[in-house]
Amino acid sequence: MIAFLAELSKQNGGIATWKRLQEFRFQGRQIPLIGQKGIRKIRGHESAFTILTTYRLNPKTRPYDDAIGADGYPRYKWRGQEGAHPDNESLRQAMLTRKPVAWFEGVQTGVYLIHEAVWIVGEEQAHQQFVLALDETMRDQWQPEVHMSSADLALRREYADVVVKRRLHQPMFKRRVLTAYRTQCAVCRLRVRELLEAAHIKGDAEGGDPIVPNGIAMCSIHHRAFDALVVGITPAFKVEVRADVRQQTDGPTLRHSLQGVHGLNLELPHRRDQRPDPDLLEERYERFKAVG
Repeated sequence: MIAFLAELSKQNGGIATWKRLQEFRFQGRQIPLIGQKGIRKIRGHESAFTILTTYRLNPKTRPYDDAIGADGYPRYKWRGQEGAHPDNESLRQAMLTRKPVAWFEGVQTGVYLIHEAVWIVGEEQAHQQFVLALDETMRDQWQPEVHMSSADLALRREYADVVVKRRLHQPMFKRRVLTAYRTQCAVCRLRVRELLEAAHIKGDAEGGDPIVPNGIAMCSIHHRAFDALVVGITPAFKVEVRADVRQQTDGPTLRHSLQGVHGLNLELPHRRDQRPDPDLLEERYERFKAVG
């Protein structure tokens, strides 16, 4: 299963559709990896082998409040309120046997970000949830906080933050932004997926949230130009290029990719609630004006 998901992820930029996740076969038997319930196990086996986080445009409306703990480790909620529910028991078995499970996070209806192997390393019964590790190092570092020094806790949290950002936040943010912008650069309309990125309006280091209204789909060159304040976006969604760059004389890249986009309107998502936050754009645009 892990090999199947790794190949699927490689082919499709880290995602898979509901249909493709039904097509896994093992020893001649078709075994759907995703179903209507969030936790799947194979009849006759005690351990869960896949878990699902449902897609919602606003994560706060999801039926289960899966989140990142104060220690940097993701949490996955019980099914229902009863710890003895068979699905919860199947997760407990995966935890006790240290077997990896696949995790599918919804990025839009019927489309999922693939985590082909995560580990259930702990359970917090008071909060009705399990603790997930995203790689073997996170798995091996996990133990209850009462058994760890403050220095070791800080180091574990630092590592978990890096892994969660790389494997959860950044891929999820990118996929949701590109989906909202119909997989094209909002500045130049380029549709080559391999060259598209999700630009933050307010960066991670500044406290920006990884949500669609804080992002704009851009090709690599316009993302770099936006980050470097060579390109700015007004709160009215108009593209501007810094004055000194517009006055330069150079080759076709400068002429078409930068000077040529000055004054264009940003290509926006169809849904208004996915469009760039004007307040965030205003803050960023003031920085752009200050340098040019």
